[in-house]
Amino acid sequence: MQDDTNALAVALFSEILTADQLLRNRLSRVLPKGMEISHFSVLNHLVFVGDERSPAQLASTFHVTRGAMTNTLAKLEWAGYIHIRPDWDDARRKMVAISPAGRQARDQAISSIAPLINQVVKELGLDRVRTTLPVLRDLRIRLEDE
Repeated sequence: MQDDTNALAVALFSEILTADQLLRNRLSRVLPKGMEISHFSVLNHLVFVGDERSPAQLASTFHVTRGAMTNTLAKLEWAGYIHIRPDWDDARRKMVAISPAGRQARDQAISSIAPLINQVVKELGLDRVRTTLPVLRDLRIRLEDE
């Protein structure tokens, strides 16, 4: 019984990791020129939350080091996609907000990736995607807790 569980767990994670790699590769090819998946992810998150975030909060959200997030934010700021300002309540911290150009770049990225994502969902079937989402969401939540 334990061997069956181990084999199933390995198969599940193997499929997830392979699908992740393939999806990242395909998304990278359709994102607007110069935009990386990490850039899109930050812009999309800032649109979704609708408010400023500190670099530390963003690093925590994306489970990356502060250094990695600082690097991503520097590139986004250079491109004019975000504004970084001092935190008025704590001068040691900074706050990050999406700029109008960043919102436009995010919307353009959504337009670029939507056909790819829609095609995959259509090929899999709406019902299969609907039944799979809760399992993947539960898996993500369990992995976030660690």
